[in-house]
Amino acid sequence: MANWQDTIVGDRMTVDKEFTQEVLDSEFTNQEWDLIMSAIEFEIENPENPEQARIVANDEKLSAVIPELERISQQMQGMGGAPGGAGGGGGGGGGGGLFDSVKNALGMGGSDEKREAERSEAASRLATEYAETLQAHLESKGRWESVCARAAKSE
Repeated sequence: MANWQDTIVGDRMTVDKEFTQEVLDSEFTNQEWDLIMSAIEFEIENPENPEQARIVANDEKLSAVIPELERISQQMQGMGGAPGGAGGGGGGGGGGGLFDSVKNALGMGGSDEKREAERSEAASRLATEYAETLQAHLESKGRWESVCARAAKSE
């Protein structure tokens, strides 16, 4: 018997397309978002009761991909590209590229741990928004109860 996630592959593809603007409006590139999604596991809390059940984004493995997100971001900046969509970056003119790399190497740049924590939090928020969008899609298509029933059986 297929688990509940296997039964919503088509729905996920639809939501992925619908969610494109949210990703563009975030600080993440599409490549970074794909990496984030590879670390996120979706679960249904309280699947026995579809009216109280909800899809949640389990981000426990997110910390494993944050360093790679930073490498992607640095590569994009090195190529002259912005690190994300309209909400991306950290303001201010000038800077970037070689100058920021030298500042960071000398210990004068921003805290890597602080930046990683901020990026992790932003990724988690966006994944939660995706989970809510996915659930709303399933509800609008009349599939939520059957998905919950399958999730309850697989627990």
